[in-house]
Amino acid sequence: MSATDSKPDYLISPRWLVPVVPRAQVLENHLVAVSGDKITAIVNRQQADQRWPEVKRIELPEQVLMPGMINTHCHSAMTLFRGFADDLPLHGWLYDNIWPAETKWVGSDFVRDGTELAVVEMLRSGTTYFNDNYFFPDIAAAVAVKAGMRVTVGLLIIDLPTSWASGADEYFRRGIEVHQNYINEPLVRTAFAPHAPYSVTDEQLAQVRLLADEMDIPIHMHVQESPWEIEDAMEKHGIRPLARLEKLGLLSPKLMAVHMTQVSDHEIALLAERGVHVIHCPESNMKLASGFCPVHKLQEAGVNVCIATDGAASNNDLDLLGEARTAAFLAKGISEDPHALPVADAIEMITINAARALGMEHAIGSIEVGKQADFCALDFSGPESRPVHDVLSQIIYATNREQVSDVWIAGEHIMQKRQLPRMDIKDISARADQWGERLQRYRTEHRIANGKHND
Repeated sequence: MSATDSKPDYLISPRWLVPVVPRAQVLENHLVAVSGDKITAIVNRQQADQRWPEVKRIELPEQVLMPGMINTHCHSAMTLFRGFADDLPLHGWLYDNIWPAETKWVGSDFVRDGTELAVVEMLRSGTTYFNDNYFFPDIAAAVAVKAGMRVTVGLLIIDLPTSWASGADEYFRRGIEVHQNYINEPLVRTAFAPHAPYSVTDEQLAQVRLLADEMDIPIHMHVQESPWEIEDAMEKHGIRPLARLEKLGLLSPKLMAVHMTQVSDHEIALLAERGVHVIHCPESNMKLASGFCPVHKLQEAGVNVCIATDGAASNNDLDLLGEARTAAFLAKGISEDPHALPVADAIEMITINAARALGMEHAIGSIEVGKQADFCALDFSGPESRPVHDVLSQIIYATNREQVSDVWIAGEHIMQKRQLPRMDIKDISARADQWGERLQRYRTEHRIANGKHND
């Protein structure tokens, strides 16, 4: 809460301030001072009036200011597949619908247009940072920089030829090039993104581990997402996917293991011991009927758990507030314990826990002096937000993304009263509609040719 003596560039004055660190704290009549891209002070109104009466103030009289939310698992360009192949199990959804469509359509233009659409949706939902996992990570990085948004782009590895690379050597070569090209861009970080244990060889996984250590970047991977994955691993390798990753030396604090719906008590203890981060995507898992991540057990074991949206192709939105609400309710229902995943935990999972998983807890994830000025403001002025008995409960249980009024990233006021000056939303929407028309024609032809229907 200390303040520097220097004059800040501006002050943000919300009704309520949720810094996240310290845990579960809510401050009233406090202002946040910003200089450049950093938080330089958190002071009460009287102190601000005395010290900086002439400094510009951004008044948020009915808003909560909280850290910008962090989406730790997203396939941003797949927003163009929103509603494309719904009401299907994971295996059929992926192998029979998504992968064939990606083979036909995914290229640099698709990724650019889909990522721009996703970035608009995420920013308007209060997300300031996304951990992406898709083809053409160079394009996704460029889109994020243009929008002023933070991103960790995944350096994809998969044992299949795609429009991004034809084989293992090219996947690694192109991924390393992306890493090198963006190494000095403050908004962009990289992570190796082997798709899943069932789609990556032992040799490729071993190389990922060695390079991730050498380049000092995380690993972002789908792991034990469905019962089918366990059965496939037992048939092909004689051991479960996590045991295989442990054997190859991948279980470490570098690993962000996404989904984890099929986890034994022994594996939970192993995850905790190895410091693996678990990324929970409840709505995607429920929609694909993949299972339930045992969040309450993971937390009790000391595992760092984050909440993410997955892609809009399987969710069908990129709304972290809604995802956190679903996660809280689901944890209570599964554990039959109303104390499971309380609101303070849910908020941490989309802020400081997420920053920790990405190795960024020193810079983002909470509103603390010296950290980056990444915030989102939630508007509680409407009747749907009255009365406010508990601000944290209100955020998780009674707030929707339409109430996100303003967003700051690295000190820049990226979204002002729901307007995004950097983004041409009309043009982005028009290009998305054009892709929608192409994909609709393709889907009709594909399903007629193969006799496949949703019913």
